[in-house]
Amino acid sequence: MAAALLLGTSSAQAQMALQQDSQEALRKLSIAEMAVKSLYVDDVDEKKLVEDAIRGMLEKLDPHSTYSTPKETKEMTEPLNGSFEGIGVQFNMVEDTLIVIQPTLGGPSEKVGIIAGDRIVAVADTAIAGVKMSKEEIMRRLRGPKGTIAHLKVVRQGIRDTLRFDVKRDKIPVHSIDAAYMLRPGIGYIRIGSFSATTYHEFMESLKKLQQEGMRDLVLDLQENGGGYLQAAADLAGEFLNQGDLIVYTEGRRVQRSDYHARGGGSFLLKKGKKGQPDEGRVVVLVDQYTASAAEIVTGAIQDQDRGLVVGRRTFGKGLVQRPISFDDGSMIRLTVAHYYTPSGRCIQKPYKKGDKRDYAMDIVNRLKSGELIHEDSIHFADSLKYYTLRQHRVVYGGGGIMPDYFIPLDTTRYTRLHRELAAKSIVIQQNLRYVDQHRAELRLQYPDFAAFKAGYNVPQSLIDAIMADGEKQNIKPRDDEELRQTLPMLRLQLKALIARDLWDMSEYFSVMNEENDAVNKALELLGEMRNK
Repeated sequence: MAAALLLGTSSAQAQMALQQDSQEALRKLSIAEMAVKSLYVDDVDEKKLVEDAIRGMLEKLDPHSTYSTPKETKEMTEPLNGSFEGIGVQFNMVEDTLIVIQPTLGGPSEKVGIIAGDRIVAVADTAIAGVKMSKEEIMRRLRGPKGTIAHLKVVRQGIRDTLRFDVKRDKIPVHSIDAAYMLRPGIGYIRIGSFSATTYHEFMESLKKLQQEGMRDLVLDLQENGGGYLQAAADLAGEFLNQGDLIVYTEGRRVQRSDYHARGGGSFLLKKGKKGQPDEGRVVVLVDQYTASAAEIVTGAIQDQDRGLVVGRRTFGKGLVQRPISFDDGSMIRLTVAHYYTPSGRCIQKPYKKGDKRDYAMDIVNRLKSGELIHEDSIHFADSLKYYTLRQHRVVYGGGGIMPDYFIPLDTTRYTRLHRELAAKSIVIQQNLRYVDQHRAELRLQYPDFAAFKAGYNVPQSLIDAIMADGEKQNIKPRDDEELRQTLPMLRLQLKALIARDLWDMSEYFSVMNEENDAVNKALELLGEMRNK
C-alpha cells in the first residue's frame, strides 16, 4: 500500500512539473511577442508576427504539419468540400482571351445560354480580354458569393454584336472522378483525381453506370492521386471488401487506435461462377510515385486483403494523419496527430528528418536519380519491414510507400525533348484550342458521337505544322529528322485526346490516351489472365 501511494505521489509530482514547464514556455512566448511589439525599432505587423511564430513551430515538426492563412485555407478546402461558388464554366486562355471550353452541365452559365467557344470579354463592364490580365485575377472576377450576379459581355463566332448575359452565381461542383468509361467489353475504368467530401458518392454513381453498361471487372486508376479525406477513402475501399474486413487503422501518441472496417454489402464484391472460380468483380489498381495518403489507404487495403492486384511504381509514402485546428479568422493549422496502418500492420510513411522539408520534397527526384523509377531491382527493403497479406500471405513491405505487385517502369523516351519544350511553352495547348475553336462545328457534324471520333479521326498535318511553326518562332525545333520522327506519334495522340476533351469531356480524353498507357495495358493483360484461369 505504501509503495502504491509513493508511486501515485511520484506520478502526480511529474504531472505537476510538466504543467509548470508548459506554463513557463507559454509565458516565455508571450513575453517575446510583447517585447517585439512594444520595443522593436520599427513598426511590426502583430498578426504576421504571430503567424510567423506558428509557422516556425510547425516547421520543426514533420513535413505535413502546416499553417495556412484564411485565403490559403479557403483555396485548399474548396476542392475537398466538392464545390465553389461561381458562374460554372471550364475555360482556357488563348493569348489574352478567355474561351469557354464547356459550361458546367446544369450550371448558371449553361442556364442563360453560354456555349462552348464563347469568348467572355468583360465582367461588370471591366475588360478582361486584350488587357494582359492574369488568369487568377479573371477567376476572382468570375467567382463570387452564391446569388450575386456576374454581368458578362460575350463574343460569339457568327454573331456580329457583343452578347450580354446576367449570370446568377451558384454552387459549382468540383468533381474528383476524372474519368469513368468502358475500357473494353466487360472491363470498366475509373480514374479518381483526389478524395473529397463527394468522392464516395461520385464513385458509386460511376460504378452503377458502368455496371449497367456490362462491367464485370474494374481498372481503378489512382495514378497522381495526392489523397484527401481518410473517411472518403475508407468508404470507397469498403465497396470492394466483405463486411468486417479491416481497411485501415490510425494510432498516435495522444490518439487511441481507431479501426476502419468495411460495413458490408459492398457494390463490387468478388463473385464466383459455377466452378467456384472468380467470375467477376476482379480489380486492378494503378499507382505511381505521386499516389499518396488516402489513395494509399485504398491501395493498401485492396493489396493486404488480397482483393486485387496493384500495378505501377512505388507510391509516395504518406502515412501521417492531420487534424485541422481552425482559428476564428479562417486560418488553420493541420497538425499531424497519428500514423495510419494498412490491414497487415504496415506504416507506409517514408522516412523524414524533423525540420528538413527540402530533403523530403526532393524524394521523387532522388528516386529518379537512383534509377528506382526505371529499374525494379533498384528498390531495396530491409527484412525488418517485411509483412504478409492476410489471405494469401504474400510478402509486402512497409517503411515508404506501397510497392506494386507488378512494376511498370517510367518511360523516359515517350516524350522527347522537343515535345516537352513545345508543351512547356504552352504551344501545344494553344494551337489545339485555336484548332477546336475554328473547327468545332464541322467536327461535331462529322463525328456525332465519340465512338465515331475515336475510330475515324486523324490529326491533320496542318495542326502539326502550326505547332512546329510556333515552336520555331521561340527557337524550339527538332535537332534532326529522327527526333521529329520520334516526337510525332505521342504528339498526335495527345492532340487527339485534347480535341476529344474539348468536344466531350475528360473521360474521352483518357479513353484516347490510355490506349498507349503501359499500366492500363498491363492491367488488361492481368484481367484477361485471371478470367481465363
